[in-house]
Amino acid sequence: MNRASSSRLSELPQRVESNRMSMVYATPQSKQPCFGKLNIPKPQSVTSERRTSFFGSRGAGMARNSTFGGTEKMKDPRPLHDKAYVQQCIRQLCEFLSEKDFPGSMSVKSLQSPSTKEFLKIFEFIYCLLDPTFQMPTSKVEEEVPRILKDLGYPFVLSKSSMYSVGAPHTWPQVLGAVVWLIDTVKIFCCMSDQDLLFADFSDGSTEIEDGVEFNKLFLDYTAETYNKFMQGADTFDEEDADYLAKLKRLYNVDEGLLASMEEKYRMLSDEVERLEKESQTDRLMVKRTEKVKLQTDLQKLQSYRSNLESFKANLENKASGLAEELEASGLQVETLKQEESRLQHILSTQKFTPADIERINWEKRELQQTVNSLSKSLEQAEQHMWNEEIALAKAKETAEVKLAEYHKLARKLKLIPVSAENACGHDFEIRTSIEYGPSTMVQCRTQIQQLLRKLITDVDEECSRLTDMKLSLEESIEQVNSNISDKANDLKQLREQIRRLDEQLEQDMQDIAHEEQRWSAEMESVETHRKLLEKKVTLGYDESVEQLKAVNLFSLRSAELDVGSSHLAKSNFLLNLNSLQDGSPYTRTVELM
Repeated sequence: MNRASSSRLSELPQRVESNRMSMVYATPQSKQPCFGKLNIPKPQSVTSERRTSFFGSRGAGMARNSTFGGTEKMKDPRPLHDKAYVQQCIRQLCEFLSEKDFPGSMSVKSLQSPSTKEFLKIFEFIYCLLDPTFQMPTSKVEEEVPRILKDLGYPFVLSKSSMYSVGAPHTWPQVLGAVVWLIDTVKIFCCMSDQDLLFADFSDGSTEIEDGVEFNKLFLDYTAETYNKFMQGADTFDEEDADYLAKLKRLYNVDEGLLASMEEKYRMLSDEVERLEKESQTDRLMVKRTEKVKLQTDLQKLQSYRSNLESFKANLENKASGLAEELEASGLQVETLKQEESRLQHILSTQKFTPADIERINWEKRELQQTVNSLSKSLEQAEQHMWNEEIALAKAKETAEVKLAEYHKLARKLKLIPVSAENACGHDFEIRTSIEYGPSTMVQCRTQIQQLLRKLITDVDEECSRLTDMKLSLEESIEQVNSNISDKANDLKQLREQIRRLDEQLEQDMQDIAHEEQRWSAEMESVETHRKLLEKKVTLGYDESVEQLKAVNLFSLRSAELDVGSSHLAKSNFLLNLNSLQDGSPYTRTVELM
């Protein structure tokens, strides 16, 4: 059966395709809720405001607080003493009464502190939406209203005393919370009632039972999970909604690609319709053409619907022919049974046994039956005993196998298995399991392995003692080496100290040499300065002498010749003095002082 038929109560096609997408109410079977204790799912949020209702509906017969243990009173998690929250609840109540055409005049101001009479009128009007035959009793109203709320599954206790003064500031918030919860119950009931599909009486019984069980299981799991989280203070259930929607899609094999394509097609058609509507505002001919297209579309839908009805009719005719064949086969079977009955009746009337023989045969039959029963019980007891023994044997065998596995694991770790292992020494330490082994064989194997293990333990102890002696000797050697190392370390420390002192002395000597070099450099600079000054003075004196020589040449040539010779002599003396000054001789110092 395809997905369309499995998700509806009727095999008939829908007259008009529904575009409503509901996550919580995406059920293939809309069940009419019973009055009394309603088992109603949580509705989607009607407005963008904070949800002001409390999901308190439970299945019929469920004890109060059965999920949370005992008969302890449940604490209301709603902030009923918050003025903003109370005003929000009042606005929601007023909007609901306006939508449902409440016969009286009601406003937000009048709902701030209503009288008991007004409250009873509101309560009767809201409850009549669930049960149109309901009439508010004239006596013991303070007991009737809490009882009705309790029967509907309201999870909190509404005291009788609150009915005497409904509009009091300390009682009106609790009463208002109960009324808002009742409004949510009505909304859920209305949403579920609107989902009744066409031709619901022609549903396939097997499909309804199968799909209903799967869907109800998913829906009850979703309801229980969201209800528990709501009682813990949660306000939104996005993750649970997404998980529930995914499970529904898997249950009914929803094609996501098809849905996406249909949404895209719907969007394109909506844009086209808007464009055509805008164009048709000034063109009556276009309006008529649009109407014509719509009528043609409706005609096509009706023709499609008619073809679907014809196919459904043919399906029903096929089912009717199948039922007729089954009825004919049943009639033939009845005739056969009647013939068998007549044959058996004839045999009974013509039999040769007397009533005493029949009674004796029956008595022997009962005796044999008792014997068979006693033997059957003995056989069952023997089989049970054998079963218990087999279980005990299997447990003992399993324990032995576990211990044997531990033994083999330890033996492999100790390199005793296989025979060619390092510590096996050519002996076979492996224990093999075989049902042919008897107790004597196991004892012999155990004795042999124990002897080998004792020998191995003795060898290991001797090796350990030898290694211990070797370890002690090595420790002594290590101590001696450590002592030598400490002595060498002390010597090395002393040498490093001497090296440090020599480095400090070397550094001091280098500093002294550097100071001496600086002092000699300064003295050389001073001497060079004095040399340059002396050269300058000698040059000036030489120039003055040349001028004096030229002046003397005017007086006398003779005297000039003499003066020239003297000037050569003076120049030679000056050059000698200059060379001696460059050589730094004491004579230079004497000339400088002069």
